Amino acid sequence: MVEFIEQGAMCPALLMASFRTVKGFRDFFPEECALRNYIFDTWRSVARRYGFVEYEAPVVESTDLYRKKSGDEITSQLFCFSDKAEREISLRPEVTPSLARMATTRHRDYKKPMKWFQIGSCFRYEEPQEGRTREFIQFNADILGDASQGTDAELVALSIDVMLAFGIQAEDFVIRLSNRQIWTDFLADKNIAVEHTSAFLQIIDKIERAKPEDTTKKLEAIGLTLDEVRSFMTGTDGDHPAFAALKADLSARGLWSYVKIDASIVRGLAYYTGTVFEVFDLKHGLRAVAGGGRYDKLCSLMSDGSVDMPAAGFAMGDVVLGILLSKTPGAQFGITEYLNAQQGVEAYVVIADEAQRAPALATVQALRSAGVRVDYSFSAQKVGKQFQAAENQKARLAVVFGAEYPQVAIKNLVSRSQELVAVEALVEFVTDELKKPITGKLIA
Repeated sequence: MVEFIEQGAMCPALLMASFRTVKGFRDFFPEECALRNYIFDTWRSVARRYGFVEYEAPVVESTDLYRKKSGDEITSQLFCFSDKAEREISLRPEVTPSLARMATTRHRDYKKPMKWFQIGSCFRYEEPQEGRTREFIQFNADILGDASQGTDAELVALSIDVMLAFGIQAEDFVIRLSNRQIWTDFLADKNIAVEHTSAFLQIIDKIERAKPEDTTKKLEAIGLTLDEVRSFMTGTDGDHPAFAALKADLSARGLWSYVKIDASIVRGLAYYTGTVFEVFDLKHGLRAVAGGGRYDKLCSLMSDGSVDMPAAGFAMGDVVLGILLSKTPGAQFGITEYLNAQQGVEAYVVIADEAQRAPALATVQALRSAGVRVDYSFSAQKVGKQFQAAENQKARLAVVFGAEYPQVAIKNLVSRSQELVAVEALVEFVTDELKKPITGKLIA
């Protein structure tokens, strides 16, 4: 092998070892997959409590779908390519354009408002860094067909309850909320031409990160000063008329305390038209955990004006959320509880006498058919090693097929109790035992 390496050749094993994931993409080993499923299940659980129904859109769409929403410059952020028929297609960077396409196509088939959610992978060709990968998974929740601020309040409430469901407490996060209309009114009061609106909102979106001198120069170019912009931001709070209905709704739910009015939140995407908000952690300085708002003109845009349907929604990504969960002690209990329930088995069939392997296998199958998570050794092993496997897999019960057959020893590995059960009554006995609350602890 050394000789091959010196000559510049590589054996197949070394070639295989050199492969890595594509930059910005992730492997999900069993433990990461289990955590991902916990996130998915939590998202689904809370969304369904709110009356949302799940949908799914294609991972691949026509590149023109994204151009229509964002312009030609969007292609620099896409994984876009031509298929074998020379059609320009892209891996989706977000789900909202697909949702608008789907909703406008069949909006007459659904009663309004349409409360839909989706969980799936998105892809952006950006430089990976903490909290940002090229492949990520998003939870999207959207309400279509209702223009009231009650819709906005419902989405803000949902985002709050999602955070709480993960064990992230009130002192750990904040909803930073604003409304693009207040800036439209501000520009009108300052007699700034409408064509400067998009550039101005881009300035506001970056105002906290950009150098003051750069911001000053950009504002002066459209006839404004940094001082008057800062003054407006400072004077905008929850008493502003634009937030009255939203404040009343969330206050009635006991949720307004989670909200902080922040006029710098405008969201970078051009299609937002009203309320906008982002979810931020308060202790670790992470990127926004979630963000969204009202986009009342997107459906009309995507349908060439044939369907003018108001809409609002938000998205939460798994990458920043995962980092936050790892840094939040209060979130660990729920994760641990979920993983303990999902991983391992409930019963382990120990074959102490190989002569009883056939009835043991029949029992394995019967227990699985009854919904019990069961495992066993595929080949003959010492009894002690089988019990060790049962412990490793966190089994509550060991079902021992030995010399007592047709009676079977059921050992409770938590309470350390043991009982002989006739094989024909075994499935019922095991399922009843597993319904009982857990007491004691596993044998070391």
